Amino acid sequence: MQDSISGSAIAIDALTRTFRGPQGRVKRAVDGLSLHVERGEMVGLLGPNGAGKTSTAKVLMTVLLPTSGQVRVLGRDVVLEAQAVRRLTGVILGGDAGLYARLSARDNLLLFADLYGIPYREQKRRIPELLDMVGLLGNERKRVETYSRGMKQRLHIARGLLHNPEVVILDEPSNGIDPVGARELRALVRDQVRQQGRTVLLTTHYMFEADELCDRVAVMRDGRKIAEGTPDSLKKQTDGLVVLNVHANGVDDGHVTRLRALAGVRSVSLTERDGGQALDIHSGQETDVTAAVLSELGGLDVRQVLKREPTLEDAYVALISGGGL
Repeated sequence: MQDSISGSAIAIDALTRTFRGPQGRVKRAVDGLSLHVERGEMVGLLGPNGAGKTSTAKVLMTVLLPTSGQVRVLGRDVVLEAQAVRRLTGVILGGDAGLYARLSARDNLLLFADLYGIPYREQKRRIPELLDMVGLLGNERKRVETYSRGMKQRLHIARGLLHNPEVVILDEPSNGIDPVGARELRALVRDQVRQQGRTVLLTTHYMFEADELCDRVAVMRDGRKIAEGTPDSLKKQTDGLVVLNVHANGVDDGHVTRLRALAGVRSVSLTERDGGQALDIHSGQETDVTAAVLSELGGLDVRQVLKREPTLEDAYVALISGGGL
């Protein structure tokens, strides 16, 4: 076992993390997860809320202890060598957590630089470089509480890279950011976070983010890994899947339930999009469900109906819905 895990930048073997819930019931947030991330690789950990992504990330951050299993970062055990792991790992969170709102961006970085033990001479060089890299130079003396969510996320990136870590953990970094800000953030991660061969683990439930950034992805559901591979390999597994995209208004939970019950339908997802609603209906090539779907939606304002090629999001939906690929 030791030889098998020593070469990976991140080595998670049979990780289980349990919590004691109401009435003393034990819940498995992470259930026997094994995942290896090689040096210089970026791997996405995908799954819905409650799948175990953040619990896994917190074990890697040394914030949570594993209930069982073994987790190493660059060969260092997260339990026995937690301090060394923290020196080697940069953590980039989403939202306000981890930032001091009443301090300026510059003062935030100075504070964390002291906590990391970075020499003052190095701080004077490193902090302006990072502020420039994330596009905050010129706004570095403003209080963080005045920043937009996108600006705060840029500061999170600067903070996470402050001590020049070899491994970076990105925990849902674009959650709640507007589409333009999210696109800029992805470009920043792609062009800067991965520089110098850094290893990156990204947790997200945005499939386009994982598709654009990651070398491999692992999909989690109910604490377990249910699929792993490159984004392209997972998309290829959707061969035979037909996606019917319907833009409409007035779709409710009853419509979705009845659509899922139609013969040939494998899964249905409903999202709010472009001032209306978008239905993605997955079926097999053996059954054309278009007529049945339109019949079920009769009387609603149906604006567009089209068939399209499956995406990584379609593969993800098929996996987490329990239908497989």
